[in-house]
Amino acid sequence: MLKRSPSLTEQVKSYLKQRIIAAEFEAGRIPSEADLASEMSVSRNTVRDALSRLEMEGFVVRRQGAGTFVNQHGLLVKTRLEEIVPYEILIREHGYEPAVHLLQVEERLADPPLTTALNLTPGQPVIAVQKLFLADTQPVIFNQTFLSPHMLKRPYTADDFSGPIYQFLPKFCQQELAYFFSEIVPLIAPPWLVERLKLPSSPAALLSLQEVGYNQDNEPIIKASSYFRDDLLRLRLIRRQGQ
Repeated sequence: MLKRSPSLTEQVKSYLKQRIIAAEFEAGRIPSEADLASEMSVSRNTVRDALSRLEMEGFVVRRQGAGTFVNQHGLLVKTRLEEIVPYEILIREHGYEPAVHLLQVEERLADPPLTTALNLTPGQPVIAVQKLFLADTQPVIFNQTFLSPHMLKRPYTADDFSGPIYQFLPKFCQQELAYFFSEIVPLIAPPWLVERLKLPSSPAALLSLQEVGYNQDNEPIIKASSYFRDDLLRLRLIRRQGQ
């Protein structure tokens, strides 16, 4: 399957984003498009497109007649729900040292919701992977991921699931994760989840991401559930008025 390198616009956006996070722009003022284009040896159109994407993500604001500035509120949004990023990065961006424990990898029969989500026939097995993510040694995210063993093209060991699932899929299944369809679901943590996340009180309210991952042919290939301790990780968004 073909892969495209990040476009020049994405490279410029990433470079500017890193500088914004590192607070390298004096008084939060972004240099002019012409100055940035000259500095990076790219066209002004490329810089303009990169700044537009940063504005859509909430990292910068544009003020008519004044210029472009770092959006300090945007820097508070540590979790970009529209992007697929490893949870270790999410945890580090919140100021913690991340760690991940691979708890279990096993085959089990798919229950009816899994059978429906992954277009399986009744009685088919799935591989169930459980991980616990830590922030400075504190449990902060519990994740369960399910996929069909029929997708596997080569043998695997449990340790092969230690990294992100989107790295496992092309290597062992010859599949690429194109996108997740995600639902944000609040819940009262059941006793087993209170124990897993070492929650300070019970009952405790949590946010979860219930997701189905699709390949580039729009076929479901994985089902994932992630449960977050929002006392340690805050999920924030910047919402804009529709055009």
